[in-house]
Amino acid sequence: MIGLRLIVPAHLVASVLALLERSAGVAHVVHLAGAARSPKGDLVLCDVVRESANALIEGLQDLGLHHDGAITAEALEVVISDAAARAELDAPGFGEDALVWEEVEAQARTGARLTVSYLAFMAVAACIASVGILLDSPILIVGAMVVGPEYGPLAAGCVGAARGRFRPAGRAMGTLVIGLATGAVAALIAILLFRATGLAEGGYDLSDRQLTAFISRPDGLAAVVAVLAGIAGMLSLTEGRAGALVGVLVSVTTIPAVANIGVATAYGEWRELQGAALQLLVNLVGLTLAGVLTLRFQARLTARRPGRPPD
Repeated sequence: MIGLRLIVPAHLVASVLALLERSAGVAHVVHLAGAARSPKGDLVLCDVVRESANALIEGLQDLGLHHDGAITAEALEVVISDAAARAELDAPGFGEDALVWEEVEAQARTGARLTVSYLAFMAVAACIASVGILLDSPILIVGAMVVGPEYGPLAAGCVGAARGRFRPAGRAMGTLVIGLATGAVAALIAILLFRATGLAEGGYDLSDRQLTAFISRPDGLAAVVAVLAGIAGMLSLTEGRAGALVGVLVSVTTIPAVANIGVATAYGEWRELQGAALQLLVNLVGLTLAGVLTLRFQARLTARRPGRPPD
């Protein structure tokens, strides 16, 4: 369930309480008159099942509550009451399938921010991947995939595009592009330093890269994996499945491709650079298209969800 804390100005109290009373899936309604000080108003508390939360929050926004008061939502791990059990039976669908747009958009806004830590993680991940390429080490490549934070802004761009909010989507994709460029430059500088200090060989022998050659060899299966990862990534984002998101990160070669661009540039291997750039493009396009379509399908599925059968 989701706990809602509402600050309701006097002129909206009756409308908000009426909305809560007629909404399926709402339980534990508490009304404290005059309890709120900033902004001034009544404090209304309630719990709502996830499958009804999106419609209820949008209904509260239609009343203008977010302008004159406040809406705070918090996921509740454990709720024990007969009223909550009845609310779950009354609401259509299943909470695991529910899409709460405000929750998803809040995560997307966080992921879209261009922060110093984001750029630092991108640089570190690319440098780890560049060492993995030099050593032909799949373990380091996988480690770099997990460290890389590039899926955050990419997911934010998908959310913005799915909601028709193209300015936030553009900002998110700008954050992604700057991060990818930072990673490529960091990998380039790292390889140049390795060569200057003797940590890396002066040549770049492609025959020594049997285990990591796939990074710059995109094919149809790479596109299939990118699409499947895009679907899984959006499902993990909307359903809060962190374990599935880790699987997404290690399924696509975004960070390794960025690192390979830097490595190939340092050694003047332009064919390798083109292959890595194509691999990166395939991943980004597949992840983005699949993510947007998955969100739109989830939104339609949530809106048309059939009634839930009794247990």
